[in-house]
Amino acid sequence: MIHPLFDLSGRRALITGASQGIGLALAQGLAEAGAQVVINGRDSERADAAARTIPGAEVLCFDVTDYVAARSAVDGFEAAGKPIDILVNNAGIQHRAPLEDFPAEAFERLLQTNIASVFHVGQAVARHMIARGRGRIINIASVQTALARPGIAPYAATKGAVGNLTKGMATDWARYGLTCNAIAPGYFDTPLNAALVADAEFDAWLKKRTPAGRWGKVEELKGACIFLASDAASFVNGHVLYVDGGITVSL
Repeated sequence: MIHPLFDLSGRRALITGASQGIGLALAQGLAEAGAQVVINGRDSERADAAARTIPGAEVLCFDVTDYVAARSAVDGFEAAGKPIDILVNNAGIQHRAPLEDFPAEAFERLLQTNIASVFHVGQAVARHMIARGRGRIINIASVQTALARPGIAPYAATKGAVGNLTKGMATDWARYGLTCNAIAPGYFDTPLNAALVADAEFDAWLKKRTPAGRWGKVEELKGACIFLASDAASFVNGHVLYVDGGITVSL
């Protein structure tokens, strides 16, 4: 039985980039707490496959980097009588290269996917939430919101921006009944981190560097997402919640 404070029954949650990895795990977690979930991705086949793993899940495919496409998709979904009560801005990419050689086009892709999408989809959904006087927005940040590491300076810049945009969303929209928070995952075994997981030297370094001594499991992010989406977090706003095994608090 779900505690009433954490019960998401009757609420609809849109999760961007939910075809795999963290996004899919969060969608599954929200569904387990009673929410009706909506899977977003650019690849309809992959999104459909992900949705089939969650009873009753819907699919809403659009490119989160395209402001017009995001606005049109969200407005059309809402017009069809499907209000979005919870938004999880999860879509993100990574590109690793020394900063002095970092390709300009890769930098632009990171900006569009990791931060512009949070603005595009966040604004599109928030306009409807504001009209209803309630809503939950959860942005997926990173330990790189607070820390840097060689070879990913532009990624760290985008995740730092996610943290501050989250604070800005809360500052502007709390008065309308919205809560806007972020989850900052540490190092998790996901497709985005596959190259690092396979790197024996990095794997050993990460386990030594993290107080918990291991990689995170995507399932361990479900609780944080359910909490921030639920009535249990009704007065939590503009917060960045680190779920990182202690890596950001230990030298």
